[in-house]
Amino acid sequence: MASPVAVSDPARVEALTLALSSVASRIAAIAQSTPPRLVAVSKLKPASDIQALYASAGHRHFGENYVQELVDKAAQLPDDIQWHFIGSLQSNKCATLASIPNLFAVETVDAVKKARKLNDARIEQWEKLNVFIQVNTSGEESKSGVAPGKETVEVARYIVNDCPRLKLLGLMTIGSIARSHAAAEGEQNEDFTALLDTKQLVESELGVDSLELSMGMSQDFEDAIKQGSTNVRVGSVIFGARPPRKSAQII
Repeated sequence: MASPVAVSDPARVEALTLALSSVASRIAAIAQSTPPRLVAVSKLKPASDIQALYASAGHRHFGENYVQELVDKAAQLPDDIQWHFIGSLQSNKCATLASIPNLFAVETVDAVKKARKLNDARIEQWEKLNVFIQVNTSGEESKSGVAPGKETVEVARYIVNDCPRLKLLGLMTIGSIARSHAAAEGEQNEDFTALLDTKQLVESELGVDSLELSMGMSQDFEDAIKQGSTNVRVGSVIFGARPPRKSAQII
């Protein structure tokens, strides 16, 4: 049973609900058929913000970047929230993540070792844990992720063949800000194109289909949808600017 969470100020509830509705409308205006999944990225925001959107807007998919913050919030909030872990994945945190019953997906798997640890820690009787492979499409050293192409196929093959408690849901990328800006000028985002190409390669090599694409954030989710994203991760446009991590008050 989740612990009670303080109710947000009515003005805050209204602001959050309107912001979420605005993003949903923008998504619907672009989506060709089924709108992509909207993950509201609630990192460094209080649990009361999540409770507000859960109750007032019926939203269920929320994303967190820090393991302990996700653990704390999951313990306080309704157990039908579907959590996404979207932060850098450390091997020593895999077991902790896998022990969260309503963890919908880990979007940042970037190594066979981490997939194995998630699989081994997941309780067999629970539903399979969805995972995305994080692909470093921009080649930036500052970003995590496997290289597009052969490396991605190898991790995908391991998940499909050797991780019975995991489900390969798709591929994920963060991409570069510069390419997001270029896309805003009407060009194709090269990072999104690379992820789509890698998806098609993985599907061909493994004989699977319908893998998802998690790409697009607050600055570029509309362009990502145009290029095939099925899962967008939107934070600041919904919740507003975040405080520095060290000063954030996590409820």
